[in-house]
Amino acid sequence: MKKILVIALLTTQYLFALITITPVDIGEKPGVSGKLEAGLETKRGNTEKDNYKASARINYDNNSSYVIWGEFSSEYGESTYVKDTNKAFSHLRFIHSLTDNKDLVYELFAQLQSDEFRQINSRILGGAGLRYRVFNSAKAGKGFVGLGGFYEDIQYKDSKKDPEEDNIRVNSYLAYKVDISDISSLSYVFYYQPKVDAFSDHSISNQIELKLHILKKLFLKFNVTWDDDSKPPSGVKRDDFTQTTTFVFEF
Repeated sequence: MKKILVIALLTTQYLFALITITPVDIGEKPGVSGKLEAGLETKRGNTEKDNYKASARINYDNNSSYVIWGEFSSEYGESTYVKDTNKAFSHLRFIHSLTDNKDLVYELFAQLQSDEFRQINSRILGGAGLRYRVFNSAKAGKGFVGLGGFYEDIQYKDSKKDPEEDNIRVNSYLAYKVDISDISSLSYVFYYQPKVDAFSDHSISNQIELKLHILKKLFLKFNVTWDDDSKPPSGVKRDDFTQTTTFVFEF
């Protein structure tokens, strides 16, 4: 089975790096750990295209009361030697338990991102919230619900068409992870983030991720994402759908 998966890895056409969506639990990986992802798409002939993506993540888990992790991801692409992708993303999160069984925790987070082709020069946000572990079972997996809020500042490329935004948003999400077998796991996360003073202005994100263990610390990850922004910048489509496959190296 593993040999077949390795062959699939070597023949996969699209290799991308994505922010991992698997929920982080206190005590799951004590000490320092991390993940590296990298991807490359190259086409020559009838189609001329290059796409490069990479991400890195590092965690520290004190195995008793808190976890802190940070992640960075970047992507650049060209089609027929014309740039068509240029974006970056970084995220820092602190999770601290509020109960002995670690079912209830509080979270503090900060984020910085840019996306040239979604007209975003910079989006800076910071927030806090509570997360409750609804269930934790070897067979059924782990389920979480989170609720909080954040402040965001958005600077757009064209300030005349899209003035700077200063928003306070609700941050609500559902997260789930289950081990399907000894070598595979499935994760899902759903985010709903409306403005506190105008719920019609909201963003929704759905992500599902399948991770397969290949060799030692090497994994293959399939990810499907659907995002919806009810009020996107001028000239930008409301929703995005992405299907990706990536290599993951864990340490």
